[in-house]
Amino acid sequence: MNTDIPFQTHRPRLLALAYRLLGSRADAEDVVQDAWLRWSGSDISAIHDPEAWLVTTTTRLGLDRLRAAKRERQHYVGPWLPEPLQVSLEADPAPGPAQTHALADEISVAFLTLLEQLGPEERAAFLLKEAFDHDYREIAELIGHSEANCRQLVHRAKQRLQAERPRFNADARQHRQLLARFMDASQRGDSQAIQALLHVNARLLSDGGGVVTAGIRPLLGAERIGRLFWAIARRGGVQPAQLGYVNGEPAILRFEGDHLHSITTIDVADGRIVNVYSVLNPNKLPALVTPGNAAASL
Repeated sequence: MNTDIPFQTHRPRLLALAYRLLGSRADAEDVVQDAWLRWSGSDISAIHDPEAWLVTTTTRLGLDRLRAAKRERQHYVGPWLPEPLQVSLEADPAPGPAQTHALADEISVAFLTLLEQLGPEERAAFLLKEAFDHDYREIAELIGHSEANCRQLVHRAKQRLQAERPRFNADARQHRQLLARFMDASQRGDSQAIQALLHVNARLLSDGGGVVTAGIRPLLGAERIGRLFWAIARRGGVQPAQLGYVNGEPAILRFEGDHLHSITTIDVADGRIVNVYSVLNPNKLPALVTPGNAAASL
């Protein structure tokens, strides 16, 4: 039996699960590779449900990696933001606009950052229930808890996420328009124009990971954010930028020569930008940005 065929059939689902668990492309790919090594070293003829076996293995490997990552991220320099799984210059033309918007919301930088507030078991139970539609019996088997405890984990995760997450209400068109105006104003260093686009209590998180210059704390307030972009422009530190997509979500892509310098995404509520997320850590950015191909495996 060719063991590679069933594994490759289920690989997109495994990568999607591992990425949502870990918020890191590199870590997700490592977990899926480890699952493959265990699969290839097993007696495949004795495995009656390959998909269930692979999902169970990936979940448990992902949980182990997530626990280790939680400890590592305590020592991370500055805010930690997710590593994009896919960065492109064009949206994927295959799904419809509604599907694309829903998918982008599910794996957006904002949502993956919010998931960092959860403990490993909470995060796994919540994702398995809400993103992958497993029932509580299956979740209990996957993460090694009772069904009652899994229900409690999912309930607690929902409460925490609802308490932390603002009610974003922009449609895809408004979201992209605000992002384009923010890109234009920030490229010019127009502090007043930036402030007009931001909620008065807007927040900017910049992830440089100690590798490149970035704020080591969130920057709070429209005025302070506007002044920061004014200062960057005045120092001549503005990089060429264009609109693209990160995990299917509209994003500002800034370049340094042929290399991606940073990605920026936003959250919008009531016609104003409430959160700005900028990933500058080069270890989290792909070397090449491709047209189209918005990662159907997500």
